[in-house]
Amino acid sequence: MIERTVRIQNELGLHARAAAKFVRIASQFESDIKVARLNSHEEIDGKSILGILLLAAARGTDLNLRANGRDEEAALEAIVGLIQNKFGEQK
Repeated sequence: MIERTVRIQNELGLHARAAAKFVRIASQFESDIKVARLNSHEEIDGKSILGILLLAAARGTDLNLRANGRDEEAALEAIVGLIQNKFGEQK
């Protein structure tokens, strides 16, 4: 199991289109992906669009990402890359 903390940087935060991209990437991996707001004990399934939207992660929100499984490193690398790339948005 590995964990990383990442900050939402795009202007609109984790809105519907960004959440869909997140789930699409997470679903490509066998590993379990869990997401939580930093310092929160409530974890969300990273492969659930509804769960990701319920995080209501605006710009500047810090998220704790946790992956557990055979391809956990690749999974977190892909998800962190997506977030750091601002979900492919210009702002």
